[in-house]
Amino acid sequence: MSLADRLAKAQSKDRIAEIRIRVQERLVEVLGPRLYDASLSDTELEGLVHQRLRELLDEEESGLSAQEKLLIVRQIGDSVLGLGPLEPFVRDSDVTEIMVNGWDSIYVERAGKIYWTGAKFHDDGQLRRIIDKIVGKVGRRVDEASPYVDARLPDGSRVNAIVPPLAIDGACVTIRKFSADPYQAEDLISFGTMTRQTVDLLDACVRGRLNILVSGGTGAGKTTTLNVLSSFLPDDERIITIEDSAELRLQQPHVVRLESRPPNIEQRGEVTIRDLVRNALRMRPDRIVVGEVRGGEALDMMQAMNTGHDGSISTVHSNSPRDALSRLETMAMMSGMDLGIRAIREQISAAIQLIVHQARMKDGIRRITHVTEIVGMEGDVITLQDLFLFDYSSGIDDEGRFRGQLKATGLRPRFMERLAERGVAVPAEVFAPGGRTA
Repeated sequence: MSLADRLAKAQSKDRIAEIRIRVQERLVEVLGPRLYDASLSDTELEGLVHQRLRELLDEEESGLSAQEKLLIVRQIGDSVLGLGPLEPFVRDSDVTEIMVNGWDSIYVERAGKIYWTGAKFHDDGQLRRIIDKIVGKVGRRVDEASPYVDARLPDGSRVNAIVPPLAIDGACVTIRKFSADPYQAEDLISFGTMTRQTVDLLDACVRGRLNILVSGGTGAGKTTTLNVLSSFLPDDERIITIEDSAELRLQQPHVVRLESRPPNIEQRGEVTIRDLVRNALRMRPDRIVVGEVRGGEALDMMQAMNTGHDGSISTVHSNSPRDALSRLETMAMMSGMDLGIRAIREQISAAIQLIVHQARMKDGIRRITHVTEIVGMEGDVITLQDLFLFDYSSGIDDEGRFRGQLKATGLRPRFMERLAERGVAVPAEVFAPGGRTA
């Protein structure tokens, strides 16, 4: 491209930007409060905005082409109705995470890899308006008095926003996206996250009412795996989900969804995960699904598992199955109960039967690396045995992807008798090291 062509392209881009800003200001001036009219549905508001936009563009004497008008309508529509420059990435099914490091720095994650987009907001003010729009829809707020917040988009995507003075270089937003259609077990098999043998075992464990803990680091895919495990729950049971920000999408007919609440500006009205776990026990649950345990609610959850509420599932941040147990010990101590280490470990070993550990590997793929049974206690130590382990010894291919997969160790779990008592059978081939994997 010649210098003259580049200059012409830059001038055209600047001209379109000027027109877009001018038309958007006029749109807000003309429609005013109607943009926030709760009586209008999303479809009605979208139609009203687009109609008025076309009228305003027709009034412009700038000789815009049809393609340029379409571009301006889409950009202003995204800004007024959606999330501005983030809207294309929210709509892109290949994007799994959106990271805004400031008004002029936006990154996305695709296939486990992070890419710079080149997109940006007009200024910090536009970014702050988008943040306010997101958190306002779920009754949250973010400002200097409450400078960080967790929220969610209408499609269930998780949003975290943090603003100055905590965010030194300007407001930051992180959006963890979830598939429009919840992933099923077959999807995770095709992604390489787990194998057919693993699915068969986990399906039996959920139906057999074992208590399962999904562990892993940040962004390892714990919530996705939790959703898949939840899909194995029977349709004739009452399921109560407890989350900080409602993300689970269970398809069963009898589901009650509970969500914690942060304190208001007067630091009152907080409802914690622990409060909800205690309340759930009074709601006649067959199963309790806790999105994540990160505090004293760990002890309440384990006590529930030990007093007739078996078949529950939760997640925890950890680097390994053994580390997950240490995390549970620490969180149980945060409950304020005067319990010794041995008493806590006895609670853990009696409450949880299976740990499913997941990791995001260097090739960007999220894989289950351990399926580990909690066997019991030997002295003061909780004993574990690995039923499935990821095979790292297969190496890496030319594209940097791990060749290995999750393989059975050949050990048969101690909980097989418990499953049999509940009429759940697991074929012996599931535990064969050379068994079927797909």
